[in-house]
Amino acid sequence: MDRRKFVKEVLLWTAGLGLGVPCLKVPLLAAAPPPTLGVAIGKDYPLLVIKAVEAIGGIEAFVKTGDTVVIKPNMGWDRTPEQGANTHPLVVRSLAELVLDAGASKVQVFDYTCNEKRRCYTNSGIIDELKKVGDKRIRWEHIDHRKFIPVDIARGKSLKRWEIYKDALSADCYINVPVAKHHGLSRLSLGLKNSMGVIGGNRGKLHHNLGQELADLATVVAPKLTVIDATRLLLRNGPQGGRVKDVKVVDTVIASSDPVAADAYATTLFEMQPKEIASTVAAYKMGLGEMAIDKMEIRTVQV
Repeated sequence: MDRRKFVKEVLLWTAGLGLGVPCLKVPLLAAAPPPTLGVAIGKDYPLLVIKAVEAIGGIEAFVKTGDTVVIKPNMGWDRTPEQGANTHPLVVRSLAELVLDAGASKVQVFDYTCNEKRRCYTNSGIIDELKKVGDKRIRWEHIDHRKFIPVDIARGKSLKRWEIYKDALSADCYINVPVAKHHGLSRLSLGLKNSMGVIGGNRGKLHHNLGQELADLATVVAPKLTVIDATRLLLRNGPQGGRVKDVKVVDTVIASSDPVAADAYATTLFEMQPKEIASTVAAYKMGLGEMAIDKMEIRTVQV
């Protein structure tokens, strides 16, 4: 059948839906499988990371031999691990070791900090833990402003163009490793919010429609893997915190290839519902992931 005849018959089949003309029978597409979450609970934080990632297929499902990998924690604040404002250093170290074992050729760890960068990197405890690994493939780098490049956000509803860190976009595997915490503007800071650490420009401008703009960013800053550090929750005075009494220890790590599902599940640890977080709702509506807890396959491991 030539192309012109094919198009004509397709039009007839389509018209037949309303005119009683016999239509082409098209098989229904199979429903997409539910997103899988690995949820590990226990006191051994490095092992929590291992078990949570194993529960969703293992690190080999995300990292191949020779890959360049970016691990993006939250280390934007001049705070210690006990204060709960940054990703726990043991979570970051364990993930880096997994990635190296999978054969990564280079592992970059960075964040665009809010407080002074050297103090943030040091007092978070993350760099000290990475040094213990003793592998030259790991590089902890301060943000180089020359690497911010303007990016068109084709699917953006509110945000159409922004400067994004080149290394976050060019890596073979981008892994998002946020800490779960309170945030004064977005209510919670989880995986979608953690993308603020790889964008340049006047980040304060995003706060007028933050939920939608975080979802817009997620269309271009798309992690292959999200690992949420919920070992302790900063319940108040986020995102920077400061008081240990505002922190609740829950000893949990969440892993998923679905960033929306990961955020949605983490929200419930704060006794909140996913629908209460604007970025989760916006990202779900854009088809970036699942927010209904009952539509997820949650694999819980007690460590």
